Amino acid sequence: MLFIAAASVPVFRWLLFSSVDSRVRQDLAEEMAEFQESYLSWEDAPEQNTIDLRRFIDRFIAEKLPEDDNFFIVVIEGQFYRSSPAALVEPLRPNSALVNRWTNLVQPTIGEQDTQDPRIGQVLYFVQPLMLDGRIKGSFVVAHLSAGERAEALVGVYIFALVAVVVVVLSFLLAWFATGMLLSPVRQLAATARAIASESDLNQRIANVQGNGELAEMTEVFNAMMDRIQKAFDTQRDFIDDAGHELRTPITIMQGHLELIGEVAPDQQETVDLVMDELDRMNRFVNDLILLAKAERGDFLQSDSIDAAVFVDDLFSKATTLADRKWHVVNRCSETLIGDRQRLTGALLNLVQNATQHTQPNDLIELGAVSDQTTVRFWVRDSGEGISLEDQKRIFDRFARAANSYRRSEGVGLGLAIVKAIVTAHQGWIELVSQIGAGSTFTLVIPLQPPRIRKNVEPMITPPVIATSIEVE
Repeated sequence: MLFIAAASVPVFRWLLFSSVDSRVRQDLAEEMAEFQESYLSWEDAPEQNTIDLRRFIDRFIAEKLPEDDNFFIVVIEGQFYRSSPAALVEPLRPNSALVNRWTNLVQPTIGEQDTQDPRIGQVLYFVQPLMLDGRIKGSFVVAHLSAGERAEALVGVYIFALVAVVVVVLSFLLAWFATGMLLSPVRQLAATARAIASESDLNQRIANVQGNGELAEMTEVFNAMMDRIQKAFDTQRDFIDDAGHELRTPITIMQGHLELIGEVAPDQQETVDLVMDELDRMNRFVNDLILLAKAERGDFLQSDSIDAAVFVDDLFSKATTLADRKWHVVNRCSETLIGDRQRLTGALLNLVQNATQHTQPNDLIELGAVSDQTTVRFWVRDSGEGISLEDQKRIFDRFARAANSYRRSEGVGLGLAIVKAIVTAHQGWIELVSQIGAGSTFTLVIPLQPPRIRKNVEPMITPPVIATSIEVE
């Protein structure tokens, strides 16, 4: 609309000027036709001579008044004779270039001349040579100055432009309200989708669906889709609760009965110990699977304020009891973040546990934290065997293990998947730097104020960088 309105103004101006010029030429032709009719009537009268021609011209000019901005100009015997009105502008005065051109014309001529003067504009003219006794005695000219007509036309152009602006503004306002009403279901859809994306409330729907158009159909399809999704989530939640209960109960019963067995033969005791060990592993496996399933829920986190410095000190105290290693802590964090203390503790202790399983007693394990204006970076660094680049791309998947591990861990390959799920729930991400033989560094980047909508951010695999640190036992 803006383009059309802007383009219509010069087009309207050109059409209006063309219409004015056409009307002016028609007026010139009509005035020239009146003169020719009077001239032919005089030419049929007896005693035509130069004096009679001058008298005829005087009588015609006295009886006929030209239209506004029109001029009658008469040239006789190559000399300017008279004009009406008598006051002439510079281009129409005697001996001017234009008047001299008219004097030499021998055929009726229609033309125009641009004066380059905005006060005069163009001169539109109609020249009629005066024939008497087979000889050209002079010329009669009807001329028009376009400045006045075009000034009036410009007023019309200005009014048209003003009307166009008003029409565009009103159209914008009407389009704004009409589009707002038309896209109201889309806005409701976006708001509902944002609310559902956080998985905090799957009961929301788009209400007040009216009409039978495409948008109304889309809202109905969306509501039906959300009914199916909510049913699927409810079914999954019930399955997790039921499966967790049904799996934990027999494991607990079996462990209880095995613990009640008294003294047995050595070979039987070995079997009991093996079964107890496998039951413990199954119990951890069930707990890990339930934890991963719950990570998809909106109520997975119980967030509160966490003093990062105190948190790191408490975490370091717990980590040092896991294994005999050279422990080092770097605590340069004074921020308070919003997060789930227990989940973050579990994620970092999971990384520490992995570090102890892939290091020797004389290897270094470092815990650290540093903060900036937006995030807190928790890291666990070890000087163990490291992780190959190929393994780095898959170790965060479920049931994945590093191929170069020299020992079998007690887990089932869910530890780093759990860490990833916890970090993702906090709207953060994981950075990994590792090199074979030089150790690994896992960094958890947690926003101080996480956004409302959780996004699944993949771990960042950073090219290996060998870093030095101070070892403190």
